[in-house]
Amino acid sequence: MSDVARFEFLLVIISAILILALVARRLRLPPSAAFIAGGLVMALIPGAPSITLDPDLVLVIFLPPLLMSSAYFTVWASFRANLVSILNLAVGAVLFSTLAVGCVTRWLAPGLPWSVCFALGAILAPPDAVAAKSVLERVRLPERLSTLLEGESLLNDASSIVVYRVAIAAFLTGTFSITRATTMFGVLSVGGVALGLALGWAAVFLIRRIGNATVVICLTLLLPWVGYVTGERLGVSGVMATVTMGLLFGWHQHEVFPAKTRRSADAFWEVLTFLLEALIFVMIGLSLHSIAPLDHEIFPTTGRLVGGVAGVVLATIVVRFIWAYGATAVDWTRAALRGIPHRKGRWGEAAILGWAGMRGVVSLAVALSTPEDMPGRNFVLLTTFTLILVTVVVQGGTLSTLIRWTGVGEESEEADGFLLTEYEARARMATAQREAIEKLAVNEAGEVLHPRLLEQYRFREGAATRYSRDPGGLKNDRDAHYAALKGTIVAGRSEILKLHRAGKIHDHVLRRLETELDLQQLALET
Repeated sequence: MSDVARFEFLLVIISAILILALVARRLRLPPSAAFIAGGLVMALIPGAPSITLDPDLVLVIFLPPLLMSSAYFTVWASFRANLVSILNLAVGAVLFSTLAVGCVTRWLAPGLPWSVCFALGAILAPPDAVAAKSVLERVRLPERLSTLLEGESLLNDASSIVVYRVAIAAFLTGTFSITRATTMFGVLSVGGVALGLALGWAAVFLIRRIGNATVVICLTLLLPWVGYVTGERLGVSGVMATVTMGLLFGWHQHEVFPAKTRRSADAFWEVLTFLLEALIFVMIGLSLHSIAPLDHEIFPTTGRLVGGVAGVVLATIVVRFIWAYGATAVDWTRAALRGIPHRKGRWGEAAILGWAGMRGVVSLAVALSTPEDMPGRNFVLLTTFTLILVTVVVQGGTLSTLIRWTGVGEESEEADGFLLTEYEARARMATAQREAIEKLAVNEAGEVLHPRLLEQYRFREGAATRYSRDPGGLKNDRDAHYAALKGTIVAGRSEILKLHRAGKIHDHVLRRLETELDLQQLALET
């Protein structure tokens, strides 16, 4: 296939992505499931171009920006408060799953070396950040539970890749060293975090001194690849470096980015992440053709192969439930011994944690990178693809139903006692603005310089305070206020468009006035 033909096929894929996104929204399906199905259909079309995925290229193109984006929007306070539980999933669950799935694989396929069995376990162990994000953004979960799932998917790649590398090294050399494995994990993780902090602080320093929004946005696009590639070149975890930079940016972005830059960057990254996520899942579907025929040395019949794949996939799903319920039981026992009241909904949360283990691009790319001469490589590829398909389509598609069934609803923000509700925080903000304008609107002689601003902010404070005390009782007034303001924006937009169509205002005047109306509408809808 020529380069022009590849580009034309890419345009076809992007067109299909747009259609699949609309279909998924209309049918209330997870977009990731629709994209995988679309890729499968395209792979099976007679005469469709054959696309071979380079695993290293897939990881370096897609993983850094998507990890950066996920880390950027992570709630840092909740992430830090639940770090122990996140590491329990990102490290403990990965190691447990690797060992358990490796043993099941050896039992189902005695002809496979132990090193290959554990390599498959490491490949299948980590839930994927992209897959988790694509599903979690469609459901409503308590913040703690969302933080656990998102935090796990951000950090578990480092631990799973280390275990995979150790297993492959054992296959190639015939030896295994626990000391070497532990050292490798420490170097990769700690070194990646240190590199991410250094690059993140340097980038924050630069961004504070760059006034051009376009340059800043281009810099944010470049940074995840800088962190990932630099980390891999230095022999540390590029994943950890990228995630650390994303967390750092997410913490400082409120101070570093001007409003215009932040709005433009958010819009740019929203489109970029949508396309990258969609392309990943379509390519997962397209990769079906790369799975070679049955390996008769491992499984003599197709029935034995199907049974082996189904057994490993089922074991991978069940093992995650065992870990989730086991960790919950330990926490429950510890709380009971200390006399701490049992928090309601914990067993329901364990069920959701167990069911929300969607796999994705990392598992696929690592499976594709296995040595060509490795025994059972076709079985590894088929099992990995099947697990991705089952977890994204079945588990991702039914996660919202499970949430409703378990009764684990969205926690109120004031549940922790020391947190203000959104309405209370809005009232505090309005009071601070009113106090500021009272000082700025009056000169030294006591004359009011800005009476309308003073009146406006006093009104805002009063409205915000009343609403914070009785949000339900003032809902109708708020809705009527929203409708009235939206009507004025619509009328203004209609008028400037009519003037422009009549040739009475210049294009640059239209764009300026339209920008003002867009900002008004954005503030109103927010």
